[in-house]
Amino acid sequence: MSLAAIGGWSPPVSDPIFIAIVVVVILVAFVIASRLIARFAGDQLVRRHVRPEMVVMTRRVVTAGVIVVGVFLALGWAAQNANVTLFGLLVATVVAALGVQQLLQDYVSGYYVLLERHIRVGDRITFDGHEGTITDVRLRVTLLRNDQGDVVVVPNSALFTKPVTIRVRSVPTSEPPT
Repeated sequence: MSLAAIGGWSPPVSDPIFIAIVVVVILVAFVIASRLIARFAGDQLVRRHVRPEMVVMTRRVVTAGVIVVGVFLALGWAAQNANVTLFGLLVATVVAALGVQQLLQDYVSGYYVLLERHIRVGDRITFDGHEGTITDVRLRVTLLRNDQGDVVVVPNSALFTKPVTIRVRSVPTSEPPT
């Protein structure tokens, strides 16, 4: 079924050169759009004082996502079938979800851990049998130094799904001791 049959636009000629030119124009338009959208998303995160590595990763994910949509749209237009675009996006989504499921879970959890700021560098926490001080919160893992000086690498998905006890820091008072 062609796009014309479902109310879409069909090219005036079926010349392969014309189709190739239109596909290239679509791809260039999506590359430009991806950069603009990624810049906008990054600027929004910078305004919220999000860590620089999160801004960079978000820009890359947005750029790649918009370009992938553009590629499948261009292929669907070249084949004169909207199903090509939908099928391509479905296959890409399934492959990505199954192939990097745990890694994506850690990154998404890390995104929320960093965004919500419940856990910060310097906090003393108890988590899943471990106790120590947070030395670094990264996008995929959080580093915890225990009392023996060992560094425990904790996947952020575990911090996101299991209970964490954050020890309250003592707040200095302005009153002199009596």
